[in-house]
Amino acid sequence: MTDDATSEPDQQHNNSSEAQQVAIAFKTRNDQQTTTEYANPQTNHGAGAPIIDVQNVTKIYSSGNVRVEALKDVSLQVARGEMLAIMGPSGCGKTTFLNCVSGLDSVSGGAVFIEGTDLASLNDRKKTAYRAQNMGFIFQTYNLLPVLSAVENVELPLVVSGVSTSKARKRALEALDRVNLADRANNWPAQLSGGQRQRVTIARALVNDPAIVWADEPTGALDSRTANEIMSIMTTLNKEQGQTFVIVTHDAGVGKRCDRVIQMSDGEIVAEERN
Repeated sequence: MTDDATSEPDQQHNNSSEAQQVAIAFKTRNDQQTTTEYANPQTNHGAGAPIIDVQNVTKIYSSGNVRVEALKDVSLQVARGEMLAIMGPSGCGKTTFLNCVSGLDSVSGGAVFIEGTDLASLNDRKKTAYRAQNMGFIFQTYNLLPVLSAVENVELPLVVSGVSTSKARKRALEALDRVNLADRANNWPAQLSGGQRQRVTIARALVNDPAIVWADEPTGALDSRTANEIMSIMTTLNKEQGQTFVIVTHDAGVGKRCDRVIQMSDGEIVAEERN
């Protein structure tokens, strides 16, 4: 072994130290904030009200003399517990729609209400906290921290939210068990297959027991067999846990497993189908 080589145990120790530093940094930042500041400013709404209410939303990107209307007067309501697919060709506005409706991006016009809360009424700090407490996100590229193990990646949102270390670890292990990955809890992302990484991402999205899970091409980087397994997990969790899922996808097979499919084209909703 050369002088600059690092043994596997030493590498795992270094990764563990980095993971602790990441978690401590997030925890320290969170301790400087007050939880009560982020209380849900929900408006009154009846039990039958939609969990997502999109009203005449537009999104315009401008650069110099170039003006692109990415979303054009889009309106949509999503029922609590519904599994909705957003489909359409590349560049039609699917991901822009998801980003705007989830509060990751601002809208140029119109309004978005989540459980009766007008997202525009929240400043950036409160909006970030609201997403952390009420939403989960699943991405095609996983967005896992490579220096954290599977269970540490899953528990990170809880640590950021101020949950105690012991409770965060317990809930993270339970979330991994729900996606049949408890036996890989201590593996690094690099030691997991694509399907396993996506299951970690799903566990992370669900660990806070969010009302809504947003998924942007969750099966896009997976082979058909693994994609089918991931969708089976998501549909089972949807039925058993009652979370609302909004899924952006190119895959017609994914759309068929959802309750409803919305078709978009050129920034507009052009068709709707119930399964």
